[in-house]
Amino acid sequence: MSTDTTQPNEKKRKALLAGITLAFIAAGVAYAAYYQIVLSKVQETDNAYVGGNLVNLSSQVTGNVTEIRADETQMVQAGAPLIQLDAADADIALQQADARLGAAVRQQRQRYADVAQYDATIAQRKLQLKNAEDDLARRKPLAADHTVSGEEVEHARQAVDDARAAIAVAVKQEEAAKAGVSGVGVAQHPAVQAAKADYVQAWLAARRNTILAPVSGYVAKRSVQIGARATPGTSLMAIVPLDQLWVDANFKESELKHIRVGQPAKVEADMYGGKVEFHGRVVGLSAGTGSAFSLLPAQNASGNWIKVVQRLPVRIALDPKELKEHPLRIGLSTTVSVDISKTDGPVLGAAMPQTPVYTTQALAQPLQQAATDADAIIAHNL
Repeated sequence: MSTDTTQPNEKKRKALLAGITLAFIAAGVAYAAYYQIVLSKVQETDNAYVGGNLVNLSSQVTGNVTEIRADETQMVQAGAPLIQLDAADADIALQQADARLGAAVRQQRQRYADVAQYDATIAQRKLQLKNAEDDLARRKPLAADHTVSGEEVEHARQAVDDARAAIAVAVKQEEAAKAGVSGVGVAQHPAVQAAKADYVQAWLAARRNTILAPVSGYVAKRSVQIGARATPGTSLMAIVPLDQLWVDANFKESELKHIRVGQPAKVEADMYGGKVEFHGRVVGLSAGTGSAFSLLPAQNASGNWIKVVQRLPVRIALDPKELKEHPLRIGLSTTVSVDISKTDGPVLGAAMPQTPVYTTQALAQPLQQAATDADAIIAHNL
């Protein structure tokens, strides 16, 4: 009786083991097929972070901060005034430049007048020479019959020599005066142009007391405070244009074999989870690993050496429309999947474009207006 019961149980156990074995084999085959069809065509990493431009705002002139018109997280447009500096010093400097320009014009007018004065002096010296020569000519016949003494004739001859020397001196003085003014008018004289350039510089400094936003974006890292002394080059705040973001995916060096420029990529941000998927493409691979560009690069030639797998940043460009619908932030963690099924693209990035990658017209100043104001000052003093 026990023997008959054992045999069916043994058969069931063998069937169950066979089923489990077949299930494992089927799972292995399915995974192998999935790997061959899908996983082998995709390179994925979760060591990827959002990057972007961090535009630091600094002053071009020195001054005390009197107004701050934008704060952290606020949106600003390119060209909007963000910080106002005390303009008293700049206004005084502009007035001084105005006065120097007028003084330079008047000084050059005087130099041009001196040339005309030397012309008149030469004409006067020539008349004196003619009178001296006439006087000498009258005295020579009188000296022959001893009507006048020889001493008077000698004095007349000396007067002629003195008149000629005076003409030579006046001519040299005229040449020296003309050397500084010949060839140009008063308004085009180098001294006047230099004073005009100083006026334009002071005019620019006065306008630069209002610090403008170079790009459109969101304010971040505001460090400036009311009353602080702003100096050129000191960072006051930063602006982040959220429409200019990308992802830096740090792949292991062993994962870079099939990655090429132009390959499509999918990006999932931890901020949105798997519900939102960004689409991008590979635009380039960094020229060095993260450790090579670190502040203190590893020195593997010294001491004991342990091999560490290096990672190379791969830049992924994102779709601007998707960024607009689901904004990202600099530094957010992401997961990147690159489709490596096509490897006909280049390994190295493309050459620099002919047009600028980034540009701004917000900081341009109307220099023509400054030149017009300077010309008005010159015309007023002519």
